[in-house]
Amino acid sequence: MILLQIILFSNSCLSQGYNHNWLLGYDYSPNYIKARMTFSSTGDSIFAEQRKIPFRGFTQANISDANGNLLMSSNGAWIANSTGDTMMNGSFLGYDSYINANAQGLSLVYANTLIPYPADSSKYVLFHHSTVYDGFSYPVYSINYSVIDITKDGGLGAVDSVQKYVIAMQDTFNCGIAACRHANGRDWWVVAQKHDTDTIYKILFTPSGIANITAQKLNVPKAWYNVSQLTFSPDGKKFVYQTFIPYQPDSSYILTFDFDRCSGMFTTHNPVFVNRGYIWGLAFSPNSEFVYACTADKLYQLDLNTNHLDTIATYDGFNSPYTWCCPTTFFNCYLAANGKIYITSGNGVQHIHEMNYPDSAGVACDFQQHAIPTPMGAIHRGSVPNHPNYYLGCDTTQTTCPCLTTGINEIKEHDFKFKISPNPSNGNFKIMYMLPQNSKGTFEVFDITGKKVFNYNLPQWSTMQYISLPKIASGVYQCIITSGNERVHKKLVVFKE
Repeated sequence: MILLQIILFSNSCLSQGYNHNWLLGYDYSPNYIKARMTFSSTGDSIFAEQRKIPFRGFTQANISDANGNLLMSSNGAWIANSTGDTMMNGSFLGYDSYINANAQGLSLVYANTLIPYPADSSKYVLFHHSTVYDGFSYPVYSINYSVIDITKDGGLGAVDSVQKYVIAMQDTFNCGIAACRHANGRDWWVVAQKHDTDTIYKILFTPSGIANITAQKLNVPKAWYNVSQLTFSPDGKKFVYQTFIPYQPDSSYILTFDFDRCSGMFTTHNPVFVNRGYIWGLAFSPNSEFVYACTADKLYQLDLNTNHLDTIATYDGFNSPYTWCCPTTFFNCYLAANGKIYITSGNGVQHIHEMNYPDSAGVACDFQQHAIPTPMGAIHRGSVPNHPNYYLGCDTTQTTCPCLTTGINEIKEHDFKFKISPNPSNGNFKIMYMLPQNSKGTFEVFDITGKKVFNYNLPQWSTMQYISLPKIASGVYQCIITSGNERVHKKLVVFKE
């Protein structure tokens, strides 16, 4: 028997749109073939395209509108509009020679991210690094932000001439920026690591801009020139990065933490030792229970419930585009809107790795090496979008962080007198509601990854429907009634006896 526990829920719908696009392509020349992958909650497509902005390095930020139409992107050196050409006032994101000499993109992992401006649906904020060569590497010396008004230039957007390259803070940082929505559902936490320490900086960004910046010592092995992905889990409750020090063979660790979205405090888990190699890519599974980590030739799965580390795959020696060049090894990981994880190579290649079931333990996650060829021989190297969970809503378990308007969602909350009859069995239950007069509605059910598992059109003047859900797995689901510009949420916790 399937039992469903019904709980009032206020999180935003996890449907796709803002994280709909992944831009592929290596060279600045307009004659060089580029490509794009687009995602829905159930699938993906890949196609060749012509645009100016390339991603020869490892830095990529982009954001789309609610319908999945690309709005803007940045490779760390400049900002492009939806056409792929330079956004108005979007050139030169720094004053150092390294950025200005690398218009094809910065070779820094997760060096920028785009977030909606809190409580202002017309604006977006790009957080981005500045870096300079120190004779050994390219350490980051500041975290900056630039504000984009999407209503400017006929809807193509423009970077604010005053709020461009605003220095949020200066220090020596490791590479990487991560963002997570605050528990109030409106503001954002933006985090980065201090170089050669175990200290993490936390920026709280609100409708007034930067509200505060705090530092926390994590009491873990120090991070030295870290260039792996800094990553929050989809539910916002966990965080991961890696640490490695050259010539110290016992210094490679996966570091995981609990994260309090209200206070911004991290709580350390036991570091997990990886017996060899630098860890490049990191990604959470959609259910936030597994972390995937890859060296150049190994892919690991860390079970956060047991702290068990399992080797999922070993690089199979495949080269692309030629038999003699280039190795399609493992590099960055990307949890896409369809619930799959994709892995790139650190080389310029014509194939992408794909994991079909990342919520499954061990080899059941179904990792397929070089499964996706790029169209028309487009070359791609390394970069994946740095997409935070734009659909993470308020944390209603928090009593000290009241829920505020999120800004990215224009649909208003309404109760519709929505009720679900108690004690449903076998996925069959009754819903009762009150729609606005002469208005239709929809009843939808989503799983934790944002995949829609059920949809039903509610006719005008109807007040009750009997629902029969398809066979679904145990887990947390959202029931949503939408009518016009209003909606209501309830959470269902499904478990099988």
